[in-house]
Amino acid sequence: MSATGLPFDDIRALLSQIRGPDGAALHNARHREETLAKPEGSLGRLEELSAWLAAWQGRSPAVTRPVVAIFAANHGVAARGVSAYPTSVTRQMVETFAAGGAAINQICATYDLGLKVFDLALDFPTGDISREAALDEKACAATMAFGMECLQGEPDLLCVGEMGIGNSAVSAAVLAGLFGGTAKEWVGPGSGLTGEALAHKASVVQEALDLHRAHLSDPLEVLRRLGGREIAAMAGAILAARIQRVPVIIDGFAASAAAGVLHKLDARALDHCLFAHVSAEPGHRKALEAMNKVPLLALGIGLSQGAGAALAAGLVKAAAACHSGMATFEQAGVSERERSF
Repeated sequence: MSATGLPFDDIRALLSQIRGPDGAALHNARHREETLAKPEGSLGRLEELSAWLAAWQGRSPAVTRPVVAIFAANHGVAARGVSAYPTSVTRQMVETFAAGGAAINQICATYDLGLKVFDLALDFPTGDISREAALDEKACAATMAFGMECLQGEPDLLCVGEMGIGNSAVSAAVLAGLFGGTAKEWVGPGSGLTGEALAHKASVVQEALDLHRAHLSDPLEVLRRLGGREIAAMAGAILAARIQRVPVIIDGFAASAAAGVLHKLDARALDHCLFAHVSAEPGHRKALEAMNKVPLLALGIGLSQGAGAALAAGLVKAAAACHSGMATFEQAGVSERERSF
């Protein structure tokens, strides 16, 4: 607890506890990489991934307990017609996850990833951000704390994703609040809006930005006023992982909005994170550029729901397997003279 007892001060106190990567583990990983039976640098970014994994796991890189955490929430602003689908679809998709029928279920099964789905009070949408704050400070901080619960079970790789009708509008509002610009610069089609419907979505997001303009200098105020429960929970999960030095893979537009809150609070807060992909949502590329992050994949995925992060986890697992399983030059019987192949 912070000295003041204010909920957001507790979050700031946690940020003060973040540690850097394990330098010794990083050194050992890089040294082993130099000895593997392949031309130097020939595995490209896979070599960077194994080093990143080692640095944050504090050991030889390995992925044995990966978890994809999906946070599901509903938004009051969805009643303003900012999505092509009603909020009832959020629960329907959560039920589909539970039944194993979503794309994320198939990807997790393919790469042997655990899956956790968190229902964040779906029957109680947040406040309509174009007319009021989404959450009060206590509720926002409590939701961040709930997001931290996904670290139970001690995963050695965490993927964060979400499900929530209307959250592309909310994410655009959060990112505009954090990094500046108008709603039109950040708002995209989301679940398929075009023409007048897309213009209406941008106007609603602009209403929200105008309403809360005086309070957007504090990233946590941006989160509680313009965000949603899944955004807050993902921010909490990412922060908890940083404190525990668990490497994180960030999914799409909404997950990047959650990460953006932490980035604005402390630029070091995302050093343990890999951004899985650049999504089909136009504002996502803008968000990655604002945080100076290079995505691993560019597959045109607009689904969110953790799909991009889970696919990236497959590559991370492959990188770790190559690093630990490949023969060294010595084991392969390759002499010093022959190593320049």
